[in-house]
Amino acid sequence: MLYNIHETKGGPMKDYINKTIEDIKRQVGNEQVLLGLSGGVDSAVCAALISKAIPNQLVCIFVDHGFMRKNEAKDVISVFGNKDLKLIAVDASERFLKKLEGVTDPEKKRKIIGAEFVEVFNDEALKLGRIKFLAQGTIRSDVVESGDGKSATIKSHHNVGGLPEKMGFTGLVEPLRALYKDQVREVGKLLGLPDSITQRQPFPGPGLAIRIIGDITKEKLDMLREADYIYREEIDKLKKKPDQYFAVLTNTRTVGVQKGERTYGYVLALRAVETVDFMKANYAQIPHSTLAKISERITEEVKGITRVVFDITGKPPATIEWE
Repeated sequence: MLYNIHETKGGPMKDYINKTIEDIKRQVGNEQVLLGLSGGVDSAVCAALISKAIPNQLVCIFVDHGFMRKNEAKDVISVFGNKDLKLIAVDASERFLKKLEGVTDPEKKRKIIGAEFVEVFNDEALKLGRIKFLAQGTIRSDVVESGDGKSATIKSHHNVGGLPEKMGFTGLVEPLRALYKDQVREVGKLLGLPDSITQRQPFPGPGLAIRIIGDITKEKLDMLREADYIYREEIDKLKKKPDQYFAVLTNTRTVGVQKGERTYGYVLALRAVETVDFMKANYAQIPHSTLAKISERITEEVKGITRVVFDITGKPPATIEWE
């Protein structure tokens, strides 16, 4: 297995792990399981839990859709490209960008990305031969926000909706479906995953595509990637960090003055929240000196951004992500 998974100690999450391991063994038997690995908390913990239940039966496919944060695709391959784990990495960034050309509606973006992910995933899965089971890192908040029959649909989630019929799988393995984010992190820690994985900030499946308001272009992606990296770099210097923080490239353009010349660039929004379970959140009160430094760096170092604003909306009424 990828990580040295140690014996867990007492508590309800240990009981959950033990029960889930038995459930997976009973469901899967000697069959292989295929998992789409993003490197985020949910898919990583999902992989660790399944690997503990059925060693050497898990195959992971990492689809780089081109909407990841700076250096993230390289980091995923570096961390998970271990000889003990079969990892298949696919660069499909051009394919996804072409599909999203001219699309501005956030729900359409999510659905297109979800559908295209299935197509790319299926293309790779077919090369592997017959694998009966598909695994997903679906967690409880995904189900709630997508509508579970009891709650109104808030937004679509790319990994919620049942078994993809076109892919030919006969079983779906979702070991985290009953857990919220804080519980997923606890399970990951109990399974021996490092803090660099378990404490990683949530990152949506559609990635930066839903952190760009309006249409998506390579230029905008590069712009947001760099600005987000600067933002996270400065926040990481603080002793007390927000639970989640990221940049959003709005579709609004404003006049600015950079290097003595008039410019007309995009407005970048900074989002930072404090939360326990990610179902409710307050905006994080970041020191003004830090915000000033971030704004100064971004407007000086990232071409095309002329103004930086800070989002002070809680959840509810807003969701954490803008789209």
